[in-house]
Amino acid sequence: MDPRTTVINERLRRIGRIIAVSSGKGGVGKSLVATTLALELVRSGYKVGLFDLDFTSPSTHLIMGVKNVQPEEDKGIIPPVMKGLAYMSLIHFSGDQAAPLRGADVSNALIELLAVTQWGELDFLVLDMPPGIGDVVLDLVRLVKHIEFLIVTTPSRLAFETVKKQVRLLQDLQVPIIGVVENMKMNPSENIERETEKLGLQFLAGILYDPEVEDAIGDVTKLRGTTIAKKIREVSANSII
Repeated sequence: MDPRTTVINERLRRIGRIIAVSSGKGGVGKSLVATTLALELVRSGYKVGLFDLDFTSPSTHLIMGVKNVQPEEDKGIIPPVMKGLAYMSLIHFSGDQAAPLRGADVSNALIELLAVTQWGELDFLVLDMPPGIGDVVLDLVRLVKHIEFLIVTTPSRLAFETVKKQVRLLQDLQVPIIGVVENMKMNPSENIERETEKLGLQFLAGILYDPEVEDAIGDVTKLRGTTIAKKIREVSANSII
């Protein structure tokens, strides 16, 4: 047994809720949803952490405009506070360089970060997950008690097919699922809402495609004025807080 795993839940003990924002496929806006959710929870007065676990393509730092920050070291790693969030990402260590990791290396990196990061007392810790059902998802379910999932999809039938597989896995493992967010809607179709209800899950929001989002990347003030932020604000108020 890896001795690091014995300290993980001690590190997370003072966190109220741990929410993994996940998707079956990449390119659905999962990182935007995760970042916006964390920012909206801070805006509501909560102590919040954001942990970017998308090791192959971390992007939350780009969304928030984070540059040149490093965690402190004191009996572990203390995340820097950015935009009101305790913020941890692999980019603190890899910078702009690629960090190609194989299966065992992914698990090792995840366990190391979970074991050494000192989050302190938080109301919420939001995890920006890598897409798909891989080592990080399985390791987190195994290692982190009381984890909850919020799933992001697009209107695409292909995207939702992977959501179905992900949901079945989480349900088999008896992991709580907060619900499903449909991002980048191009028309008023209610197909994803109906399909979500068939899975026995709550449909949290349908978010219309907003061309202003791209201009808001790196500017939190602009981001908070976008359609996605307004919808995630409603999801936070109605289904999270």
